Amino acid sequence: MTTKPVSEDTLLNQLRWRYATKQFNASQKISEADWRTLEESLVLAPSSFGLQPWRFIVVTDQATKDKLVPVSWGQRQVADASHVVVFAIKKNLGRTDVDRYLARMAEVRGVSSESLNGFRDVLLDFLAQPADKFDSNDWAARQVYIALGQFMTSAALLGIDTCPMEGIEPARYDEILGLAAEGYQAVVVATAGYRAATDKYATLPKVRFASDEVITHVA
Repeated sequence: MTTKPVSEDTLLNQLRWRYATKQFNASQKISEADWRTLEESLVLAPSSFGLQPWRFIVVTDQATKDKLVPVSWGQRQVADASHVVVFAIKKNLGRTDVDRYLARMAEVRGVSSESLNGFRDVLLDFLAQPADKFDSNDWAARQVYIALGQFMTSAALLGIDTCPMEGIEPARYDEILGLAAEGYQAVVVATAGYRAATDKYATLPKVRFASDEVITHVA
């Protein structure tokens, strides 16, 4: 029997432990080693076609975090958390983005660019679908949420608290962080750090439907 890298109990205990942290301990910071691991979890996040239509902006500068509070519906998590990750999409994906990805694939896998031409055609055809049937920005945003989920689960396994936040003004985030000029657009935020002892939500029982109400088996 193969030994599991993480036990069932460890995984489920940490998923039960995590919650959307409302109050962070502003004086407790994530270690450099743990943060490097979390950043690598973002790099390793899966995406459709492996295209990675995103950028993750990590904010630790206190002045910038404070500036983000008013454009985050006044939520203090962005100011008090150790790290703030802004999940942004690459807007209006096209030929340049495909060629950049395939160049990286050729480099990593040691193959010729020409050998990837068939895959290139598939990607270009996918992105060139009629606008009434396909919105590349909407598609990219859905990919970002895959990375968000992986980030929060990875943090939980390290005993690090997170809070996913859609309650932001994306256009203002883009302005403050200079994203629009680079062709990116903020979608969602995750704050990360350690819960404050005063956060009453930390001890509330999770409210989830029973498994037979949300899981259907087709055998």
